[in-house]
Amino acid sequence: MTAETDGNIFSDIVPNAMMVVTRPVDFYRRMPKKGGFGAPLVFMIALGVVSGLVKAVLAMLGFGVAMGVGMALGSIIVMPIFIAVFGFIGAAVVFVVWKIIGSGEDYETAYRCLAYSCAITPITTLVQVLPYLGIIVAMAWGTYLIVCASTEVHGIPVRKAWLVFGIIAAILALMSLAVQRTGRMMRHSMSGLEHQMQQMNSGDMSPEEAGEMVGKFMKGLEKAQGNR
Repeated sequence: MTAETDGNIFSDIVPNAMMVVTRPVDFYRRMPKKGGFGAPLVFMIALGVVSGLVKAVLAMLGFGVAMGVGMALGSIIVMPIFIAVFGFIGAAVVFVVWKIIGSGEDYETAYRCLAYSCAITPITTLVQVLPYLGIIVAMAWGTYLIVCASTEVHGIPVRKAWLVFGIIAAILALMSLAVQRTGRMMRHSMSGLEHQMQQMNSGDMSPEEAGEMVGKFMKGLEKAQGNR
């Protein structure tokens, strides 16, 4: 098994993805630093399609954010577009970080390193149905791949790579966990309000009780906002 491509960028998507997932050090050690943006871009889009399929299936099964069938199927189109755009932006960010910590490689190499790390996105999309733990797993695994690329492609000492990218990952993970916590609290508050509105419409609640329930809901929203 070789890194990147044996000549056909489509037929090598699966072998390369498997190699990144199971043997990332070997993959980055063999990955060509040059060769254009075509192969890594196609790789990212293909993995984005698979991730979109995973997200659509999870949504239709009731996991994750509730959405209709149309929106669920639309994620198959949205996910690869998002990942493709993120690839160029994310590569610019890690390119700057790698430059700061001593890499002599150019933007194309940084892009290729980040693009192939997307091999894990279908799996991380799946595990993120687990509250909080999913984010930690995704961040930890992604950081490990970036560290592998740092050492094998950019020649960065492993301790320095773990220190820099570990700190960045920890900050991003904390921010993501805070956003997820706020979202879950707000969904819980909205669910409670919906139940209360149903009670009001059924006539089982007096105006005083209705006012008290609305007040509790607003306090819940304020608490959720304050915990972000």
